[in-house]
Amino acid sequence: MGHVSDFETLVERHRREIQVHCYRMLGSLADAEDLAQETFLRAWKGRDGFEGRASARTWLYRIATNACLDVLARRPRRVLPDQLGPAGEPDGPITAVDLPWLEPYPDRLLDAAAPDDTGATVIERETIELAYLAALQYLPPRQRATLVLRDVLGWSAKETAASLETSVASANSALQRARATLRERLPARRAEWTAGDPTTGETALLKRFIAAYTDGDPAAVARLLHEDAQAVMPPYPLWFGNRASIVRALSLSMDPASPHCIGRFRMRPTRANRQPAVAGYLRRPGEHDYRWFGVTLLTIEAGLVTAMAAFESASAAAWGMPETWPDDHGGE
Repeated sequence: MGHVSDFETLVERHRREIQVHCYRMLGSLADAEDLAQETFLRAWKGRDGFEGRASARTWLYRIATNACLDVLARRPRRVLPDQLGPAGEPDGPITAVDLPWLEPYPDRLLDAAAPDDTGATVIERETIELAYLAALQYLPPRQRATLVLRDVLGWSAKETAASLETSVASANSALQRARATLRERLPARRAEWTAGDPTTGETALLKRFIAAYTDGDPAAVARLLHEDAQAVMPPYPLWFGNRASIVRALSLSMDPASPHCIGRFRMRPTRANRQPAVAGYLRRPGEHDYRWFGVTLLTIEAGLVTAMAAFESASAAAWGMPETWPDDHGGE
């Protein structure tokens, strides 16, 4: 593997799935991009030590996992607002807080990570959806690594122990503790969520959701929400725990007569973390252009939205979207 062209071929073959692995470990798209690059840098420097006893793919995963562990040893876990405290009520402007927030991952990059069956398990919805990523953040780094290697990648206890330089008994113990924590942290009705490709009903709901926001109609949004729907909005620590609170917040932010109105929206459907999502553009009061606002992931159950996670920090480029709405003269 000493030849530059051979190594570059290896890098391009596995770059996307290694990046997804780093994302699952770290909960950040930006960090995952950096750590994927760090992985290949370490691999290049250590290429003479690759003896071929394991596959090159396994070798890269081992390097990536340990590179992530190095980062996790000096950084706090990533969070969502509902992990910080109880739900609140809207009563005016809320202040953004600089915390290590969990970030979404575009499906367009997930699709590129598994061009064949070899990488398919890397992007299975059940282990890339936002709730799973949030639950992973509760695990100590080595438990997190053990669970991902065993339950996501399907590695044996022996392979996992070798990668983490520990005993098989220790690796099995870490896996048991990690699985127990996940059972406590994952939503009870998770299996009932919309999965796989968009259904006809999901597509119709997304159209209604987009229309409600475009029209600035909180009552129309309310008709699409489950009674106990939740909404989080990183980087804002305030979150809402039911439909009534969400609608009150929307009434403040959508009403042009309200001093708290943030403007009017345009949206288009997209997907993130194998979940339905919308990419939002906002025209603030006094402005002409609809500018990139962020991505909102939706959890859909029995034809209603049970959770909304709006990420203003998500970059338009990551979703392959323009910074401004492409038809600025088509709306009011």
